[in-house]
Amino acid sequence: MGREQRRRAEREQRRRARKATPPAATAQSRAVAPPSMPEALLREAHRAGPRPAAARPRPGPAPLGAPTPPPPPPTLTVASSLRATQANCGPVEGLDPQALGVTLTFDAPPDGDPYPLTVRFLGVRTGATNPPAPGDTFDVVDTLNRVVPGSGSVSVTRRIEGVTPGEWTVQARPVADPAGRPVPEPAQVGVSTGYAPLVRVRAPGVRIGAWPALVGTGAAAALVLQGLLVSRFGLPAGPVLALSLVACLLGLAGARLYYRLEHPRKPGMPAPSSGMCIQGFVLAAVGTVVVGALLLGIPVGRLLDVTAPGLMAGMAIGRVGCFFGGCCAGRPTASRWALWSSDRRLGVRRIPTQLFESALALLIGSVTFAVLSFTDADPAGAVFVAAVAAYTFGRQLLFPLRSLPRNTRHGRSLVMLSTALAFGAAGLALLAW
Repeated sequence: MGREQRRRAEREQRRRARKATPPAATAQSRAVAPPSMPEALLREAHRAGPRPAAARPRPGPAPLGAPTPPPPPPTLTVASSLRATQANCGPVEGLDPQALGVTLTFDAPPDGDPYPLTVRFLGVRTGATNPPAPGDTFDVVDTLNRVVPGSGSVSVTRRIEGVTPGEWTVQARPVADPAGRPVPEPAQVGVSTGYAPLVRVRAPGVRIGAWPALVGTGAAAALVLQGLLVSRFGLPAGPVLALSLVACLLGLAGARLYYRLEHPRKPGMPAPSSGMCIQGFVLAAVGTVVVGALLLGIPVGRLLDVTAPGLMAGMAIGRVGCFFGGCCAGRPTASRWALWSSDRRLGVRRIPTQLFESALALLIGSVTFAVLSFTDADPAGAVFVAAVAAYTFGRQLLFPLRSLPRNTRHGRSLVMLSTALAFGAAGLALLAW
């Protein structure tokens, strides 16, 4: 009987304790809700992300008297923002294939040495199940090899293909720097998938329509300058104009083919939807002019001479289109002479190599136009050889300032030597004739 009384007393005590609990505490405990579906899936994708092939064993306790390792440096963060790539304009909305793109923007630290930065991009499709289906999540890592302190605003664009079309939630999570250098804060954005060929070329600072517009303007300027010189040397204006138009069209095809040969498609990667090389244009266009002149009975050397100023003027204008289109970009730098531009992946202050090359072509075009306007420019063909050699030599000088590495070790030196010899020979011929 005494045992039963003790049990009743304990139950009565617990009942009184529950009644004495404040209602606010109960409400607070009930207010803790489970994470939302996108956040839960993002956490799961983060846990299921890329892992090493073999787990490292955990270190055991330090032996007695061993020195305590220094604590890791604190992680410094800088403000950042994450923006979605808009690629759903009317004519291409809903077209396949679909992809998505996001851009992380932050400010580089004001001083220090260049350092690498790794950013992890995680995404989950809105409405995805748990566990998610294939194509409903992604977890990719992007590494910037050189963040240049003092270069100001930096933007890195990441594109993800092979995902399920729809609305997505994407997070950017920079990896802490082992040396304690500042990294961008984590950021999140909602994004819709868009037409993949358009997503591949859109980025901050890139003007898609600038390149074709300025290249077309350069071609028109080239034809005008050529027409002014054709009449001076007594060449047939109609056949020369028709031949030059055909040469421009075949030159574009040659530029595209040269680019595809120089940048072969990588296994598992989509074929590049854009890209041309000036070398391919010059080879195809000049070859067309030479063959056409032989077939039409036009003096080849003189036709090449009157084409040289227009060719240089066209490249001077077209290179400005390269600057705004995000190709042939220079190396990132903190120099005061740098300009903010993008290579369609990384937007940062860069050496404006496209504008340097534009100025070079403009200078050569002006000199050749003056020579052809006020002299007989004999022997025929020497002006064209000198112009192309000078442009190629100057272009080789600018190559080390570009962000793309060269594929050959001695090719640049050999090209510079051969073009210098060609320029010297053409110049001597013009002076001695």
